[in-house]
Amino acid sequence: MSDAAVYIDDLDFSYPGQSQLFISHLHLEVKAGERFGLFGPNGAGKTTLMSLMTGLRPYHAGIIRLLGKEIRPHDKSISPLFGFVPQDLSFYHELSPVENLEFFGAWSGLKRETIRRRTKELLEMLGLMDVRNKPIRQFSGGMKRRVNLAIAVIHQPRILFLDEPTVGVDIQTRHAIIEYLKKLNAQGTTLIYTSHQLAEAEELCDSVALIDEGRIIVRDGLDQLLAAHQQDGLEGLFLKLTGKAYRD
Repeated sequence: MSDAAVYIDDLDFSYPGQSQLFISHLHLEVKAGERFGLFGPNGAGKTTLMSLMTGLRPYHAGIIRLLGKEIRPHDKSISPLFGFVPQDLSFYHELSPVENLEFFGAWSGLKRETIRRRTKELLEMLGLMDVRNKPIRQFSGGMKRRVNLAIAVIHQPRILFLDEPTVGVDIQTRHAIIEYLKKLNAQGTTLIYTSHQLAEAEELCDSVALIDEGRIIVRDGLDQLLAAHQQDGLEGLFLKLTGKAYRD
């Protein structure tokens, strides 16, 4: 556990008003520096588990630790450790990229000089310098996704959670985001990623887990899982282990 970025043990969770546990006795460990993918059918528990790991939802029993620190309600010492790129865009649409980064940088506790430096770095790296002072409501979907990512990493988190980070973007933007995420990982950032883009996941993730009905079915390196189940891609592995029936 000492080298774990995320450590989950005996985790229980149910939604308000439901007596039956949605997640029961779940165990999961992600090592620091991994590019880890979490996959499963609709309603399998991916986004719920992501919400629990980021403290957006409280869990009922068990433990979740990020870099050795247990997630507790209102514990401000946890927030600097991670960044979160949600599926829903999370910024102020009437403000510019610069204004959003200044706001979220200050909210993260960064000093003004650090915010200016990081804002310039991120805008250049993500191709947003030319539109840095324009309202984001005027942006394309791909540009908005890049702003979403910049906000999540302005404080240089050691763990980055990504929930469908490239949904609705063109192939150029998807490629740029994936390459940037690989660079972050090479610098030491642990990536926790979920998506329905399985071809993209194969490019990004070196280890994966499949979740269904609130439990982990398999967890291993991607190459090892493909070999063990005689599949040549993540899509085939996904279908073999979770079935082909519709999930609504």
